[in-house]
Amino acid sequence: MISGTLIAESMRVGASLENLPMRVVKISREDRGDVTVGQPPAWTIIEFEISDEHADALAAALSAALQASGAWYCDLRSAEETFVVFGGRIFRYPRGDAAARADAEDFGRSAGVPEAQLDWPE
Repeated sequence: MISGTLIAESMRVGASLENLPMRVVKISREDRGDVTVGQPPAWTIIEFEISDEHADALAAALSAALQASGAWYCDLRSAEETFVVFGGRIFRYPRGDAAARADAEDFGRSAGVPEAQLDWPE
């Protein structure tokens, strides 16, 4: 099973995620944004699950749906792998692979993600 977190505000206007058998686990609103990088202060956080067989399709759909500019990504993980998806870019690596995580973090920094938000679970 893949689990992940999507921030609704990270999606492009007009984008949608369709025909993916996702299960929403929790939806919440939190003050976590960083207005200095163009994020709204309040976020809608969607925690979800999807079967492993749909991981590639979900990552591709997220990559197409997320804003390509700005400080946004979506993270998801299985027992063996971590996915970090940015608009137009997907990082997929074995959980615990420090070098691959560093590559994703470096890309996030270059996209403007604040250091404190490069905190996806491993």
